[in-house]
Amino acid sequence: MGSGPSGASMKIVSAVITLLLMVVFLGYMMIWSVTPTNTFYLNWFPDVEKKTSSTYLGEQGSTILIYAFPILFIATIASLYLHLEKKYDHDINTSRLFSRMILSKRLAITKGPLGIVTWTELTFLAMFVALLVWSLYSYMHDMFAFAAVEAAQEKFQVWEVKLETAGLSLGLVGNTCLAFLFFPVARGSSVLQYVGLTSEASIKYHIWLGHITMAIFTAHGLFYVTYWSLTHQILQILKWDKFMVSNVAGEIALLAGLVMWATSFGRIRRKIFELFYYSHHLYVVFVIFYVFHVGFAGSCLILPGFYLFLIDRYLRLLQSQQKIRSVAARILPSETVELNFSKSSGLSYAPTSIAFINVPSISRIQWHPFTVTSNSNMDSDKLSVVIKCDGSWSHKLYQILSSPSPTNRLEVSIEGPYGPPSANFMRYEKLVLVSGGSGVTPFISIIREIIFKSNTTGSKTPAIHLICAFKKYANLTMLELLLPVSGTTLDLSRLQLQIEAYITQETEPKTVNQSSIRTILFKPNPSDAPVSAVLGPNSWLWLSVIISSSFIIFLLLTGLLTRFYIFPIDHNTNMKYPMPASSAFGMLFVCVAITIAASAAFLWNKRENAKELNQIRTTDMSTPAPSPASLLYETELESLPHQSLRQATTVQLGRRPNLKKILSELKEENVGVYVSGPRTMRQEVAAVCSSFSADNLHFESISFSW
Repeated sequence: MGSGPSGASMKIVSAVITLLLMVVFLGYMMIWSVTPTNTFYLNWFPDVEKKTSSTYLGEQGSTILIYAFPILFIATIASLYLHLEKKYDHDINTSRLFSRMILSKRLAITKGPLGIVTWTELTFLAMFVALLVWSLYSYMHDMFAFAAVEAAQEKFQVWEVKLETAGLSLGLVGNTCLAFLFFPVARGSSVLQYVGLTSEASIKYHIWLGHITMAIFTAHGLFYVTYWSLTHQILQILKWDKFMVSNVAGEIALLAGLVMWATSFGRIRRKIFELFYYSHHLYVVFVIFYVFHVGFAGSCLILPGFYLFLIDRYLRLLQSQQKIRSVAARILPSETVELNFSKSSGLSYAPTSIAFINVPSISRIQWHPFTVTSNSNMDSDKLSVVIKCDGSWSHKLYQILSSPSPTNRLEVSIEGPYGPPSANFMRYEKLVLVSGGSGVTPFISIIREIIFKSNTTGSKTPAIHLICAFKKYANLTMLELLLPVSGTTLDLSRLQLQIEAYITQETEPKTVNQSSIRTILFKPNPSDAPVSAVLGPNSWLWLSVIISSSFIIFLLLTGLLTRFYIFPIDHNTNMKYPMPASSAFGMLFVCVAITIAASAAFLWNKRENAKELNQIRTTDMSTPAPSPASLLYETELESLPHQSLRQATTVQLGRRPNLKKILSELKEENVGVYVSGPRTMRQEVAAVCSSFSADNLHFESISFSW
């Protein structure tokens, strides 16, 4: 336990921060709910605009204060809290705090287009849809009141003016969706971590928001094209106004969005993932031309979510430039590879974390997420991921490593690891881990964590029942990955472990040649570095500094430009500063501010990490290099831990697990049921856990199939 505040004081701090951030967030959502009303636009907003749209911040000053500042404030305070929680080793578990204050995680839907959804998620989704419906109604109701007057002035039919008004209202409602679209895809977001979410678990929210956003913006575009066609203004399609809304920019943004939308549907995303992946980078085109379409002041409504995403994306770019030291690879006969990398001792991560891997020799632009199977307590100097051959990229990697003359160095870059804020599974009396195929990999880190806890702490650890289904008998070798490549001295007998393995496509036992499980040792390279947090051990503190300092830099740059360049032009009776130029400057200042703040923090921590890197290089120089004959050797499988592992395992041939029967027979009062595997398996387990007769079962899904 680190020195610092006691557990009681940290709980008080947690409660105060939680209350503060909830008040700010509720105020932020209240602003969105009153934005569509005349009361806001005719009374409140003009009053705020008079006080904030100064000679320094210009017309975007009020928008930044109302829409951007609250979220960036929440992200900064959440980062500071996460730093305190980590520094003083107090697991307050903010996600449970929020769930107690809002709703339980009881499942509401187990099948359907939304996937597996809890009552909490369904409630928030319903509230968000209600906000969109209310906003659309309010915009149209208030603007329709002036339709007759506008029709008389422009000599159009009233219904034609209402058609244009409906298109404008849809565009304004689309802004609401776009404001929240980027929050779920910021992998290192302090906001997600604070509420107990991971980027992987939040991807479905991004998918929901993406579909709603593009449906609304598509309708927005169609309404305007129809209106221009009916009123003989079709040339408006080619209009790029210097001082008003740019139609051409909006059309380019919409086209980019439509390409992303078309390639994001499940059938295309799963079968042609690379098409989906590459086309999704059109978000850059979409955002740039969206800003040109509405102006920078108007785009400040969606600024905070994209701002936090840009910080996260730039930090990922900085981390990805470092080549990581590969230590060893374990090759299994089931076409599975375990890669082991050197890790900084200061890097800690929770079980079920993921890391994004890039192997330049296969592809310099492809990044793939894999479960981190190592445990930061049990494996203090190594980080491991498991890769199952399931696609061209993974097959090429397997061929490189399993060749008769394997490479003696594997050049790799890593982003992450990213994971949950804490090991929530420790609170259960029993854990039932259900996996299909390579879905067993997230559970390796959980089991290793419990092995460590059972040997080093006096607290009681949950019993584990691992149910794994494999197609082939050779896949059983994946269970050998439950133990690190270097072995372990920890006593597995303290672990209450039961493993049921089901072989679904074979009915006869086969002898697996254990000698085919081999380990390749890689030669160290002086230029390679261990995996480390991009912002060092105090990453949350540095993130709060980056968010706050970059925002201050952005405001200073904007203030200088506005006061000494834009303001004199706008207040000249014969001139007005063009909107495309101000939009370009706004986007440039955001990027410059983030680049300066994030680069400074990264370089400072890189200098600190260099000390540990020099120590590792000194160790490499003092350690004799492995001879060519020792680069490839058979893994010793007769150690006591491996014997204990095999004794805890039973194998069932030619059948699938009867999950309903197994789960319904559990009598413990508090059982955590984690499932990782195909969608049908997750839905089956979710259906059992959501039944009224299974109040003791608490469902958790680990899914990487977006």
